[in-house]
Amino acid sequence: MMKSMRGLTLTLLLGAGGANAAGADAEVVEVYKTPWCGCCADWVDHMSANGFEVKVHQIEDLAPIKQKFGVPTSLQSCHTAEIGGYTFEGHVPAEDVHRVLKEKPDVKGLAVPGMPIGSPGMETGGAPDKYDVIQFGEKGQAVYSSHVGLREPPSQD
Repeated sequence: MMKSMRGLTLTLLLGAGGANAAGADAEVVEVYKTPWCGCCADWVDHMSANGFEVKVHQIEDLAPIKQKFGVPTSLQSCHTAEIGGYTFEGHVPAEDVHRVLKEKPDVKGLAVPGMPIGSPGMETGGAPDKYDVIQFGEKGQAVYSSHVGLREPPSQD
């Protein structure tokens, strides 16, 4: 519980005017999550640590949000985010979000279905999973990138 509260506190502080790697005029990552999800708060920490300004919307039923942003049922996870007209579902690494915002591919968004161990926010100390980030949109779905998860979150030093 303390870990998830830490994430929310950090998010609120950064969202109120923290540094942003993309520049002062960059858009804010809008994150939709349930109030009780700790791994979602840890993903928010990951995004903040990677230069994003984040605004969290805590809601109890995420189904309407996922529908609004067109997240296919097969790709759904525990939280949904939006920035720059793109949707990011689940534990998508910040490096992939930065890449999409820079390259502006013709996709609706990226998703990490489920909750792979070792993906950003899911570093549990257990054996990490290999996982794919899936791009989705009008042209269908395809692997955007592949990753091997981490046992522990990267050091913030």
